[in-house]
Amino acid sequence: MSSTNTNTRIPFHLAFPVRDIAEARAFYGGLLGCPEGRSAPEWVDFDFYGHQIVAHLAPEECGHRQSSPVDGHDVPVRHFGAIVPMEQWQAMADKLVAHGTEFVIEPYIRFKGEPGEQATMFFLDPSGNAIEMKSFADLSSLFAR
Repeated sequence: MSSTNTNTRIPFHLAFPVRDIAEARAFYGGLLGCPEGRSAPEWVDFDFYGHQIVAHLAPEECGHRQSSPVDGHDVPVRHFGAIVPMEQWQAMADKLVAHGTEFVIEPYIRFKGEPGEQATMFFLDPSGNAIEMKSFADLSSLFAR
């Protein structure tokens, strides 16, 4: 199986640090609407758009530290996110704006008119983990050069 085969979707698993489990539940489950899976006092997993992410209590490891220039913006080097349909991306952007979310990079169209044009936004969870949500008008351009 090719790692670039976009016809076969295999869920990924990502574990990341948080400073407070209740805060993570409110953010990922409440604000982002990710259903909760298994949990223990020190961790909780979520269905993050069909992928398993696990928030682990580890306050000393939290926070965004480094950025890298991309399309005129300082993109957090350590980040994760999902690629969703454009309508879902726009609805999320609207919800986050209405909620008063402070964006690292506000919602905009990146690489406009170029291969790989995409809608993107970056924001931090309460523990300082950077999240990028993006959308492509044409998903076949996901790996376009």
